Amino acid sequence: MKIQGKNYLVSVIIVNYNNAPFLDESIKSILNQTYKNIEIIVVDDISTDDSIKKLNKYKNKVIIIKNKKKTAHGSYNQINSYYNGYARSKGKFLFFLDSDDFFKSNKINYLMDKFNKNNFDLIFDLPIIKYKKKIIKNKFKQKKFIFSSWPRFSPQSCISLRRDCAKEIFKNLRIKKFESIWFDFRIALYYFLKNKEITVINKHLTYYRQLDNSASKKYKLFSRNWWHRRAQAHKIVDYFSIKLNKSKKINLDKFITSLVVFFFNE
Repeated sequence: MKIQGKNYLVSVIIVNYNNAPFLDESIKSILNQTYKNIEIIVVDDISTDDSIKKLNKYKNKVIIIKNKKKTAHGSYNQINSYYNGYARSKGKFLFFLDSDDFFKSNKINYLMDKFNKNNFDLIFDLPIIKYKKKIIKNKFKQKKFIFSSWPRFSPQSCISLRRDCAKEIFKNLRIKKFESIWFDFRIALYYFLKNKEITVINKHLTYYRQLDNSASKKYKLFSRNWWHRRAQAHKIVDYFSIKLNKSKKINLDKFITSLVVFFFNE
């Protein structure tokens, strides 16, 4: 059902862990949006830097949630933080943002116009990759989830969705297994196996910061970590295939990945 151009409340959920140097830029990018009916929720995942001190400057403008405990599973901590923000939020639409990333000033207005005019459940926009002083705008290309090729999706800071979709997503994806598989991949996989459409807007609206200690640097192509994460990706495909009563598919990629990981573990 289309939403007929209404000025619905949007909840922007920012998840933070030890990103104090980038919090100002992240929060200000939301405060300066051309779309104004927004609530900002920042979930801090037990940071040990100056994050809370930074956040307290905005306590009259943002809702601050401090997580009480965390696990050894990085991806679960991330998903659980987004869930905690969702549980506190009131918006009809949710926008996710990692605290080292930030939005273009027209992002929410542009995407709410798309939600208004179409029956979209979930939207991925495209990232502008920022590494140190370099800006890489057109390098990222979205690849659909097809079993014969490896998918590639925008990071979670590029995800926006309707509230009723978020309820289903968190119910099914908030699990502690598969610690190397992050929120964006889980959502894309779940929608693919449910035969639901993911709308990709071919517009670069999100600045995605690559840090030297970021997850993307940890998984260099064909490294040990890269192969282990690829094996976990195949396992989560099998997990959700069973959960959703989909037949599991055997493919060459899965066989080769299992073989390489076996030799790494020897």
